[in-house]
Amino acid sequence: MNQASVNDKFKVSPFYVFFLVHSLQTGLGVLSFQRSLAKATGTDGWISILLAGLIVHIIIWLIYKIFSLVPGDIISVNNHAFGKWIGNFFSLLFILYFFVLGMTVIIGYINVLHVWMFEEVPSWVFALVFLILIYYIITGGFQTITGITFLTVIFSYWLIFVPFYGLKYADFTNSLPIFDHTLLEIMKGTRSASLSMIGFEMILMYYPFIQNGEKSQKYAQGGALATTLLMLLLYFGSIVFYAEKQLALTIWPTLTLTSIIELPFIQRFEYIIISWWALVIIPNMVIPLWAASRGYKRLFNVQQKYPLWVMSILILLINIFFFDVDSLYILYKIINPYSVCFLVLYLPLLLVFINIKKVGKRL
Repeated sequence: MNQASVNDKFKVSPFYVFFLVHSLQTGLGVLSFQRSLAKATGTDGWISILLAGLIVHIIIWLIYKIFSLVPGDIISVNNHAFGKWIGNFFSLLFILYFFVLGMTVIIGYINVLHVWMFEEVPSWVFALVFLILIYYIITGGFQTITGITFLTVIFSYWLIFVPFYGLKYADFTNSLPIFDHTLLEIMKGTRSASLSMIGFEMILMYYPFIQNGEKSQKYAQGGALATTLLMLLLYFGSIVFYAEKQLALTIWPTLTLTSIIELPFIQRFEYIIISWWALVIIPNMVIPLWAASRGYKRLFNVQQKYPLWVMSILILLINIFFFDVDSLYILYKIINPYSVCFLVLYLPLLLVFINIKKVGKRL
């Protein structure tokens, strides 16, 4: 089996972890998280966002704590904690999760393109274009992936100023009352917000590619904090622009809000947003599929391009034969409960098993 160690020439600076974490958390969820949050907590959604952000910070701390005890990646950690066979079983679950997450992002963005721009274009055409680009980026190595991620964040951050346009039509009384929901409703909203923040867990696979990985935690925490602040900004902009019941019925609040922008030379400004969002979404497609193919390579000692080919063909076939809103809904149903179990249960238990094994060796 391949070792998790990586040659220093293939590693990236700890500084880039900020962009790797932040970019993976600002994908499709940013376009639609307000709806589920408004259904659960209404004007108190900001509380759920803060709690979800706190959970993410704790989980990131757990990840770095685990790697301080067992250097490597999640496959090395699983084998250390549970042995080869059980460890490989859990590693396969992670690989499946990474693959399904990457596929969900691709199909989800294609669905946005269908609904808003290109209804008549077959989904497999978009899938083929994205998969060729994804393959090209992944085969360039992790440094190439990191460079693309850095550039997409830098060139796309002007988008955060777009919601401010809606403030001229805002009714700030829509943000009242506050503290008007039960703890159960707040926790339900926290779950919805947490699902929009997933992606940071890819640290579990790319940690060996970070120079002095233990020093990168502050950048990972900074990336998560930037995501929390961005979600607070977007949610506040949405809650004062829409009525609460209207927000709960709007599928893509962020896109719908941008559709009110009209310029003398551009009437449908949301087309610009959707097209530019391809830059934002590329790391969300690339890194999960890189993590899945890298994990398969680590487990079965094969070249990374082979599992990448298989995953690409599967995604293309699904877009040819099964693509519809129902298939996207099924993928979300697979991702959502798995993500919650991963965030809340698996990593803390993994840390406990590692510590138990460490104590056992001392005895």
